[in-house]
Amino acid sequence: MAEEFELENFDEEEVELFEHYSFNIDKKQSLLRIDKFLTDRIANSTRNKVQVAIDNGHVLVNGKTVKSNYKIKPLDEIKVFLEKPVMHSEVLPEEIPLDIIFEDEYLLIINKPAGMVVHPAHGNWTGTLVNGLVHYFNQLPELPGNSGRPGLVHRIDKDTSGLLVIAKSETAMTDLANQFFHHTIDRTYIALVWGEPQEDEGTINAHVGRSAKDRKVMAAFPDGSEGKHAITHYSVMKRLRYVSLIQCNLETGRTHQIRAHMKHIGHPLFNDAMYGGDKIRKGTQFSKYKSFIDNCFKIIPRQALHAKSLGFVHPITKERMYFEAPLPEDFRAVLEKWEQYVIYEN
Repeated sequence: MAEEFELENFDEEEVELFEHYSFNIDKKQSLLRIDKFLTDRIANSTRNKVQVAIDNGHVLVNGKTVKSNYKIKPLDEIKVFLEKPVMHSEVLPEEIPLDIIFEDEYLLIINKPAGMVVHPAHGNWTGTLVNGLVHYFNQLPELPGNSGRPGLVHRIDKDTSGLLVIAKSETAMTDLANQFFHHTIDRTYIALVWGEPQEDEGTINAHVGRSAKDRKVMAAFPDGSEGKHAITHYSVMKRLRYVSLIQCNLETGRTHQIRAHMKHIGHPLFNDAMYGGDKIRKGTQFSKYKSFIDNCFKIIPRQALHAKSLGFVHPITKERMYFEAPLPEDFRAVLEKWEQYVIYEN
């Protein structure tokens, strides 16, 4: 079933594989098929390329998908997302320090630092985790349809720190991929979020899919009308007045699942620029507090999210494996700053 497995958590860079266009139709515009209109106005496009984009839901008119025979009307607002040509190139080995938590002849566990891109993609062809892995090993396996990303079974965002499992053989990769597919991998994340959830623990059951307003981000669809099935279990570890430290356990692994789900319930991740957490969401309007928040943002210039633990069955020995990675320095520092703030203010 490996061929059916969808890699969890696409990197943020992947959305940059689209070229973005926006058109505001003039009030004097005559009725015209949208595929012809876009072909005439987008350089180096073809009618077939435009029609494929429309069929894939990458063309929105007034926020909704349309068909190729849709006729544009005066004052329509059109957004287009055309896939850029895929660059097939050899992954170059690079000597990059890797924080290896565990290794045997079948797999290894990497503690990825925040700021490291997982695999080469548009705008990041070098300096990635995969470039380092290719240097570390002579050859790593690839999943079907996963060309250029050897060894990867799952991914986490560039600015998310924490654990990744890397397969060193085809057998290990297939088995681990099946465990992810069947949701039997235990994954625990630690996050600092704005506000204090009313309940000490809860479950968010809401589909996650591309936002119609901004295709770069994901949105939650609790009615299941769009997106893919997604479930996040969370519990509050510590309440710090205007923020909370929480633990999230993933039942599914969708793109930006935790980030989209926590925003959906009104508690975006601290300093998550993509999901509105990079501004004051709770607290006072005093200049002293604003200065405190600015200092916190400087300490952790990314979303406060860390992949703390991984639990799975070893693909060969069938032994139950469990690994943890401590909070990185920036996360610990901002947490200590909030703890001191609460003590001082009390």
